[in-house]
Amino acid sequence: MTAITDLDVLLRDMRPDLRPAEYVYCTVAPEEAGDWLSLSPLGFFREDEGITLILERTVADSAGLAYGPVLRCITLTVHSALEAVGLTAAVAAALTRHGISANVVAAYYHDHIFVPAADGERALAALAEARPV
Repeated sequence: MTAITDLDVLLRDMRPDLRPAEYVYCTVAPEEAGDWLSLSPLGFFREDEGITLILERTVADSAGLAYGPVLRCITLTVHSALEAVGLTAAVAAALTRHGISANVVAAYYHDHIFVPAADGERALAALAEARPV
């Protein structure tokens, strides 16, 4: 599968997929990261202040981890190139028009947008508006 850089093609071909689970962002100390990797985080990122884990809410609850807002994950099922220009901006603009906050995580094959859990369906509708007709 070849990664796409053309913004028009990315927007035309993206098929936002709302995952059924709820997700949360948690943070742990760097020296404790190995202990928490057994929780199979959807994602993690190392910062100077600590390790951010993106976990299913049920997993974070079971592990007794504190977290902020409860989110839903929308995967843009189009193979976006990491060097593509404008996809994040177009998605953010569509969600902004509807007052929906977003945390975007770019992975190798797809972009993943975390939105407040209550806004999951509205976010799908907003992203549909970003697709060219």
